[in-house]
Amino acid sequence: MRVLRALPALFLLGAAPTQHYVIDAAASDVSARVAFFGLASKTARFPKVSGRIALAGDKPDQIDLTVKLDATALTAPDKVTLARLKGPKFFDTARYPTILFIAQRMQMTTERDARIAGQLTARGITRDATLTARFTAPPLRAGGRTPLTLDGETVIDRRDFGMTAYPLIVGRKVTIRIRAALVPV
Repeated sequence: MRVLRALPALFLLGAAPTQHYVIDAAASDVSARVAFFGLASKTARFPKVSGRIALAGDKPDQIDLTVKLDATALTAPDKVTLARLKGPKFFDTARYPTILFIAQRMQMTTERDARIAGQLTARGITRDATLTARFTAPPLRAGGRTPLTLDGETVIDRRDFGMTAYPLIVGRKVTIRIRAALVPV
């Protein structure tokens, strides 16, 4: 009977601690690129990014990731594009000032590469999104004491988020890239 009561304690002793990080906004970059007239592309940047990540060392498929973008701070290559992106036909930043990506599942494909499944919310609409990511070091071996960088990319259809304006000028597919500097806490 004593052995059965001691089993949970033995499992807890061997469990790897959860590693906690925050995003260093000054060292991070988030961008969204879309085809323009089918010949070129336009890129918007989101300079105000915040978030956190927790990795469970003993459960490599679990992640607690939150990335928050201040849509009101987005930048664009020119004033006309910026006004349109912030306006009601695209991000509608007056009504929806925040873009959010939240993930709980991660599939490591190599010791540094992963597919992170979560949900992206923009314009008040939430859709599934999968981030193909690469860490600068094996995240499950970092021990939560070493800074990491996560480089990730996902492609979404802007129409899924209610951004349907200018269909003959602006492409449907948007490539979102994130380079997040992760600082242990």
